[in-house]
Amino acid sequence: MTARLREAIDDFLRRESTAGIFLMFTAALALAISNTPLRVFYDSLLTMPIVVQVGPLEIAKPLLLWINDGLMAVFFFLVGLEIKRETAVGELSTRDRASLPLIAAVGGMALPAVVFVMVNWNTLQNIDGWAVSAATDIAFALGVLALLGPRVPVALKVFLLAVAIVDDLGAIIIIALAYTDQLSLDALLIAFVGFAVLMTMNRVGVVRLTPYVLVGIVIWVCVLKSGVHATLAGVLVALTVPLAAPDGHSPLRRAEQGLHYWIAFLVLPAFAFANAGVDLTGLSLADLVAPLPLGIALGLFIGKQIGVFGFAWLGARLGPCRLPEGISWTKIYGVACLTGVGFTMSLFIGTLAFDDAAQLDAVRLGVLMGSSLSGIVGYVVLRIALR
Repeated sequence: MTARLREAIDDFLRRESTAGIFLMFTAALALAISNTPLRVFYDSLLTMPIVVQVGPLEIAKPLLLWINDGLMAVFFFLVGLEIKRETAVGELSTRDRASLPLIAAVGGMALPAVVFVMVNWNTLQNIDGWAVSAATDIAFALGVLALLGPRVPVALKVFLLAVAIVDDLGAIIIIALAYTDQLSLDALLIAFVGFAVLMTMNRVGVVRLTPYVLVGIVIWVCVLKSGVHATLAGVLVALTVPLAAPDGHSPLRRAEQGLHYWIAFLVLPAFAFANAGVDLTGLSLADLVAPLPLGIALGLFIGKQIGVFGFAWLGARLGPCRLPEGISWTKIYGVACLTGVGFTMSLFIGTLAFDDAAQLDAVRLGVLMGSSLSGIVGYVVLRIALR
């Protein structure tokens, strides 16, 4: 690994780690407000209607859905940029680099879903939440890792980052296939025409980002109206952004760097604040062990660590995988625990899976329990392993 690449990765991880700590604060603030008399103002803010109209085209949504469908599309645009870069020139670009995090991430998506379905087998109304515990919140996980200071090897951070990126790719596929309602073929056709225009721009050498953004907004509106979740428009647009320009600069890297602070300190905190508010008054043990929150919590805490660690171990023993130099299995297990911090992505998938307010509260409760346990245990294991 060159000094320049190491410096770039360190810079990226520092920003993500700081963002994770800020994200924790924002989520705690929403949780605190939701359990005080200020709850009424919190609910009024999120249900405030916002209307954007251009001629006959009208988009009318409460603030909560503008955050979940609009701001999160920008987040998924960044995720798409990261996936494209990592698969082209990064940690997922070669077989020897990609095999361990790829196999670990597959286990980390499959086992939580199995655990959730086992817990909710007799409550079919909850089954749509099978994917809630399949994703990892990279900002939160790196925030916990940052608490351990400079003792954490860069290779361990890169492994966590690569697993989370594959997780994000899996979450995108799940959203597209499992959480799409009735389709408007006309809107979807226009979106694909816009995507073809962007691909053509890429092929003919357009490297300015503005045309990609403008066409991307049109694609977002069409995807929003099509029945497919609007955040997927962000991924589609990201895949068309050029990786390199003739002058040696990278439009993709420029877009990534320009968006990181906005995503880290505006988009994700806004989402966390809007979706982490859980009313804990009157909460009983029966609420904690109900199938929906329990299945999510166990999926994140048990399914994630067994899936990531178990598949990584099997891949190293039976397949082409190998541990990064200087990284022990104890450290890999600590990171496997941290992948159970699902927070942002888990809450987001939960909002797609359920409309019922009681089920959404149960999802939030399960995500908070599973993510908190995963973060605490992962921190303790890594603190011991890094002595």
